[in-house]
Amino acid sequence: MALIDTVMATLHLVVGGLWTGSVLFFALAVLPTARAGNIRAAAFESVVSRLTMWSRGASLVMFATGGHLAGTRYTAESLFGSGRGHLVLGMLALWFVLTGLVEVGRARAKDGLAEKKVRTPAEKAAPFYLGAALVAVLLLVDAGLLLN
Repeated sequence: MALIDTVMATLHLVVGGLWTGSVLFFALAVLPTARAGNIRAAAFESVVSRLTMWSRGASLVMFATGGHLAGTRYTAESLFGSGRGHLVLGMLALWFVLTGLVEVGRARAKDGLAEKKVRTPAEKAAPFYLGAALVAVLLLVDAGLLLN
């Protein structure tokens, strides 16, 4: 394997792990705190904003590194005609869904945060962030299946 392939694979795994981990942490630790009203609006808004920016950046890195890896490891035939290729395509679809859910969650939370509220925006955003957490787990399962 060439050095560039190793760098791309490492970057892909590290960013993917950090991205899914940050979404899970937000959904399972920060969001329940906000739903209970135990965090200030400014702090919650800051965390939502950082998660969104991280998600946007991570999705670009994942697309670039994943595109490189798919382009060097698969042909169109093997990508669309094999089990491993289907896992890669499934991963691509899940990355798009994860990005979309984080974006919609942010939009739902942002409306109430402008009014310095926490519980209501957190409640409105919760289904999207919890969905994102589920997608993050599915991505990790998909990645694990690709390792075999």
